[in-house]
Amino acid sequence: MEPITADTLILNAQCVNEGHIFKAHIAIEGGFIKKIIPANDAETLDLVKAKQTLDINGQYLLPGAIDDQVHFREPGLTHKGEIYTEAKAAVAGGITSFMEMPNTNPGAVTNELLEQKYSRASEVSLANYSFYIGTTNTNIDEVTGIDPRKVCGVKIFMGSSTGNMLVDDPVALENIFKHSKTLIATHCEVDPMIKENANHFKGIYGDDIPAWYHPHIRSREACYGSSSFAIGLAQKHNARLHILHISTAEETFLFENKPLAKKRITAEACIHHLWFSDADYKTKGNYIKWNPAVKSAYDREQIFNALLENRIDVIATDHAPHTIDEKNQKYVDAPSGGPLVQHALPAMLDFYHQGKITLERIVEKMSHNLVILFEIDRRGYIREGYYADLVAVDLNAPQLVEKSNVLYKCGWSPFEGHTFKSSIKHTFINGNHVYNNGVFDESSRGMRLEFNR
Repeated sequence: MEPITADTLILNAQCVNEGHIFKAHIAIEGGFIKKIIPANDAETLDLVKAKQTLDINGQYLLPGAIDDQVHFREPGLTHKGEIYTEAKAAVAGGITSFMEMPNTNPGAVTNELLEQKYSRASEVSLANYSFYIGTTNTNIDEVTGIDPRKVCGVKIFMGSSTGNMLVDDPVALENIFKHSKTLIATHCEVDPMIKENANHFKGIYGDDIPAWYHPHIRSREACYGSSSFAIGLAQKHNARLHILHISTAEETFLFENKPLAKKRITAEACIHHLWFSDADYKTKGNYIKWNPAVKSAYDREQIFNALLENRIDVIATDHAPHTIDEKNQKYVDAPSGGPLVQHALPAMLDFYHQGKITLERIVEKMSHNLVILFEIDRRGYIREGYYADLVAVDLNAPQLVEKSNVLYKCGWSPFEGHTFKSSIKHTFINGNHVYNNGVFDESSRGMRLEFNR
């Protein structure tokens, strides 16, 4: 038999893939998974001639996580974060590909500005990348001008946003849903309702509103009203709609449990809505101030149930860093959002340890389903011929989150003081061993995601 050449051979992996866990060795060549060798196939293993080997001694090997919603703050907001720093944190957290939002400064609302972000990522991002084009009330020509094979999707802020990206013109919304060539991702909150709620609490507390009123201001009614409206538009125009960061129990029942490939309307749950509840505002205050707001423990439970029942399809972070000084302002001045990409997979692995979700379902919701939902080319699975985006985790290697090991440029995490039960040990991106037990190899860069559309 002919020898099997490889750049890297990963030995003794417990692979988690497509609903199964199996022991295997993985041969990688030219950035791709060349051969998956069953652990008991010593004859084939002997044929492998690898330039380097890595024995992970029974650690679990997962397809790299794909995060469909991040804010890396470049250009224009780089005091909070930048593509280089936040992608590096993502890699340390087992996220090998990200899709970044358009509300930077300037906003990515033209194809020229969008391509500038792609160019910057090609220079500095350790992870693979894609960028949404943003919508306004007047840029329908830019939205319809994208190449759907090279851009992850179209983003609509149907709630407060940065700059002029709040789309509230009914005609503009109709045109976007009618003419978009690709997936439409929406942030759904009813802005006038939020403003009315905010004015009510300002009348009582002035600018010093306690943070625990955030879910009353960014209310469940505001979320449900906007999400149901977006679904109505999508159904009217047969648009491909993906609603981001579901935060209420009521919204979860807007979505169906049926095969993902047959869905035209899909939904996302974020780590913070699965982890925190309104009880945490007492201790964490503005540090868990997100839009949409973290709500009740009941909402958290129902979002998790919807995830397990396949009404919610994917898990993401909505990673959105702000500085400590910004977060320490009074409630009305403190921006919404927080950093999460380094700790999303460890958080889900904690849920595994608690018996709330299996490893197979975590991989489904953080890798496989992203590929199906966005039609991503050759990623998100441990399959021969697919890009070698792989993550090795030690389920029994606790790690305390503290400022000294936080990699976000903003320098803090809402998980500080928590000890995760599992650790990310190795991250491969396009076959490159980018992260090795806390040490980065920055000699390579990630790739632009491509889509089979």
